[in-house]
Amino acid sequence: MSRAANLSMLVAFTAGLFSFLSPCVLPLFPSYLSFITGMSVEELQSGGPGRRKVLGHSLAFIVGFSLVFVAMGASFSLLGQLLVDYRDPIRTAGGVLIILFGLYIAGLLPLAWLGRYRQVQLRGKPAGFVGSWLVGVTFAIGWTPCVGPILGSILSLAGTAETVGTGVALLGAYSAGLALPFFLSSLALGTFLVAFQRFRPWIPVVERAAGALLIIVGVLVVTNYFIVLNTYAITLTPEWLLKRL
Repeated sequence: MSRAANLSMLVAFTAGLFSFLSPCVLPLFPSYLSFITGMSVEELQSGGPGRRKVLGHSLAFIVGFSLVFVAMGASFSLLGQLLVDYRDPIRTAGGVLIILFGLYIAGLLPLAWLGRYRQVQLRGKPAGFVGSWLVGVTFAIGWTPCVGPILGSILSLAGTAETVGTGVALLGAYSAGLALPFFLSSLALGTFLVAFQRFRPWIPVVERAAGALLIIVGVLVVTNYFIVLNTYAITLTPEWLLKRL
C-alpha cells in the first residue's frame, strides 16, 4: 500500500464510525446484539458469566460483515485496475458519486431509491458462532439505506485506488471503523444504553457532518486534490509511524 494512501485510510475509518452512528444502525444495536447472542437485553446489561459468549458472537458478526466489505473493496479496486486507461474519467465519476451520496446523507438531495430497504431477513439465527458470522454477512449484503451511501463512497475511492491492496485496505479501515464501536459497546451494553439516550438528539447532526465530509472528499477527488492532500499528510506523519504503515 502506498504511503500516500494514509489520508484515505483515515477517511475510510471515519466513514465506518459514521455508519455505526447512523439512525438505522445505532438505535437497533441492542436488537442486533440480542439476536446474535440469543440473550435478552436485560441479560446483556447484567454482564456476568455471559460476557465471554457476547465477546465470541460479536467477533463472529464483525468478521462476517468485514469479509464482505473487504471483498467488495477488492472487486471495485480490481475493476479499476482493469480500466486503468480510463482512470481519470473513473476518478471524476467516482468523485461525483461521492458528492451525490454526501448531499443525500446531509438531507440536501432526496434520492428515493436510496431510501428503500434492501435488508436480507433472517427469521431465525442459525445456532452458534457460525450463525452470528452469517448474520454479519447478511448485514453487509443487505442493509443499504444508511450504510449504503457511505459505503458506496468508500467503494468509489477503492475503484480509483492505485493497487488492489489499497482498495482492500480502504474497506478494511471502513470495517474497523464500524467494528470498533460495535465491539466496545457490546462489552458494556448498559453504559451504551445510557449514552445512547443522551446522544439520540445529536443523530441528525452526525448525519449532516457525515454528508459534509463526503461532499468535501468528493470535490477533492473530482479536482484531483485528494492526492495532493495525501502527500501533504505524509509530511505531517512522524517517521516512526510511517515505518509501521
